[in-house]
Amino acid sequence: MKQVMNASKKKKFDQQRIAVLRLEMDYELAVLFEAMEEQNEDKKKKSTLKLEKIREELLKMKAM
Repeated sequence: MKQVMNASKKKKFDQQRIAVLRLEMDYELAVLFEAMEEQNEDKKKKSTLKLEKIREELLKMKAM
């Protein structure tokens, strides 16, 4: 019974984490778009790196 409860808690945590990551991804895409409009190379590079990290984490969680 304890294992079932732990699995249930982990699944709920994973779902919440995926939701947070998707919100972060949406925000970072907006930042990237803004950087592209401003032609700000430094801001674009930072945003792209953040997006890559978010993508990697989502892939690890098999959410994409």
